[in-house]
Amino acid sequence: MTLDPAGPGAPFESLIETPPEAGAALPPEFKAIFGGPWTIPPAGGDRPYVYINFATSRDGRVSFSMPGHSGGGDVTGFNAHDRWLMGLLRARADAILMGDNTLRTEPEHLWTPGHIFPEDEDAFNELHAAEKRRSPTLLVFLSLKGDIPSDAAVFGEDVEVVIATTHLGAETAHKLKSATAQVDVLELGDDGVDIVRLMTMLRSDYGVERLLCEGGPRVYGSLLAAGQVDDEFIALCPIMIGDSPDGPHCPSLVEGVRFAPGRAPQSRIVGLRRADNHLFLRSRYLF
Repeated sequence: MTLDPAGPGAPFESLIETPPEAGAALPPEFKAIFGGPWTIPPAGGDRPYVYINFATSRDGRVSFSMPGHSGGGDVTGFNAHDRWLMGLLRARADAILMGDNTLRTEPEHLWTPGHIFPEDEDAFNELHAAEKRRSPTLLVFLSLKGDIPSDAAVFGEDVEVVIATTHLGAETAHKLKSATAQVDVLELGDDGVDIVRLMTMLRSDYGVERLLCEGGPRVYGSLLAAGQVDDEFIALCPIMIGDSPDGPHCPSLVEGVRFAPGRAPQSRIVGLRRADNHLFLRSRYLF
């Protein structure tokens, strides 16, 4: 098998890179495009290795919150390097986690490397197979009320879906009719979803060693509050969004939680890359 990714054009320009740690190394063909290593540590303990991917404006917003313009593509300007990196992050994952609002915002989206960067679909699929990742990639939706849109495109695909929800949410989620996808409903709390228990079950019951989270801000906040994040990938985009009480709230990177001084999660920089006017930051949390 020969990995031959085309990439987004020019390689990423590496600005900061710490020495790689022990773990699964990025194949050289992808490393040449990424501009350096991305070593994935083995899953530790009873939960997966968890990494986050978001794009933010210069003022830290992740969405315009406007009809037809709520997704991350409007923040990045549909940047090719960002789309390619999203494909790479998906290709190395066993499962992808997101909130139900992400699904409502992008009902036609499919969470595959080829959907976001079709030019390298074959290379991403080969990488996924070479690293013996779960196939098909498990999709995990976090939903307090269990009101998942059943007409979303993903339910017409031959994939496995987990809906993590509350006691009341499970009653609603069990009514979901899926055309093709296999759907499991996990009841993980009364008022909220027990994130630690979810991570444990994904590892023990579904064999998930690597979990990618793609949103939204409240899901990210829940993971941080539970201390269940390892690495963070952030695309820093050359755009300002702002916010105003005159319209829908434009969310920031983390919502739904507040951390006190001295107890706020901290991270260290692992890598920083540049592509035109976009910066791509990779950090590791220090829980």
